[in-house]
Amino acid sequence: MNTLVQKALEGDARSIARLISIIESEASSAESIMRSIYPHTGKAQILGITGSPGAGKSTLTDKIITSLRDAGKTVGIIAVDPSSPFTGGAILGDRLRMQQHATESGVFIRSMGTRGSLGGVSRATYEAALILDACGKDVVLIETVGVGQSEVDIMRIADTVCLVLVPGMGDDIQIMKAGIMEIADLFVVNKADRDGAERVVREVEMMLDLLGEKAWRPPVLKTVAERGEGVPEVVEAIAKHRDFLLRSEEGRRRRWARLEMEVEEILRREVAGMVERSWEKLKSPDLLLALEERRTTPYAVADAVFEEMF
Repeated sequence: MNTLVQKALEGDARSIARLISIIESEASSAESIMRSIYPHTGKAQILGITGSPGAGKSTLTDKIITSLRDAGKTVGIIAVDPSSPFTGGAILGDRLRMQQHATESGVFIRSMGTRGSLGGVSRATYEAALILDACGKDVVLIETVGVGQSEVDIMRIADTVCLVLVPGMGDDIQIMKAGIMEIADLFVVNKADRDGAERVVREVEMMLDLLGEKAWRPPVLKTVAERGEGVPEVVEAIAKHRDFLLRSEEGRRRRWARLEMEVEEILRREVAGMVERSWEKLKSPDLLLALEERRTTPYAVADAVFEEMF
C-alpha cells in the first residue's frame, strides 16, 4: 500500500485512480491511506461548481479546464452524478462531456456517485479531492448534481463555490431560497444569449444588496459556455477569490471551519461504527418481539446499545 501511495504522490494516474476506488469502496485500508495522504494536502484550490440541472455546468467546467490548462495549471475533476437508490450505480454522464481532456497528462477526471448523500457530496468525494490535492493538482474542481436545500454541503468543502444560473428555468425562484445566496462566491449566468439573462443578473445583484456589505461581494458574470464567451472572466474571478481567502480573516475562518468539519466527520463515522457493532450484539428475535408487543421501547433499547458501547 505504501508503494501505491508513493506512486500516486508522484503523479501516476493509475495509482491515483486506485486510491480513489479504495476510498470510495470504504475498504479497511482507506483510513491508513488518508493518514498517509493528509500531510501532503492543503496546496490546491478546491472549486465547487453547482447549479440547476440543465444550467450547463459540465460545459462550463470543460471550458474552465481548458482555460486553466492554457495557464499551465494541473487540474483534477470530480464529476458527481446521482446514485441509483436501488443499485447504487450512477449514470456518470458528465465525464462524457469532458472527453477532450481525458488523455491530457495534466488532467485527471473522476466520476463519482452521490452514494446516498442528500447534498450530492459524499464523504468519499471530499477525500478524493484531498487525494488529488496531495498528488499535485493545482486546482480540484467538484461539479455537483444540482442545486437544492441540502446542496450547501459543497460550501463546507470547497474554497470557492461557483453557482451557475440560466435564464428561463426558474432560477429567479431558486435564488430566493434560504441558503442558496450564501453558497456562492461567484454567480455565473450561463446561456446569456437567451432572453431574460439581464433580468437574472439584476435579481442576483438585488439579493446581494439585501445581504448587506461583506468583505467579499460575489461577482455576477455572464457566459455562453458553449462558445467559450465570458469564461476567461470567470477564471479570473476564481483566482481573485483565492487571493482574497489567502490574505483575509474570512479565509482563515473558512479554513478552520473545514478543519472542524473534517474532525467531526471522522468522529461521526467512528461513533456510527461503534453503534452498529453494539446493536448487532444486542439484536435478537426476542428483543424485536418485545418491541413489537410494546413490552419495551426503542428508547430503552437505544439506552442499552449505548451502555454496551461504553
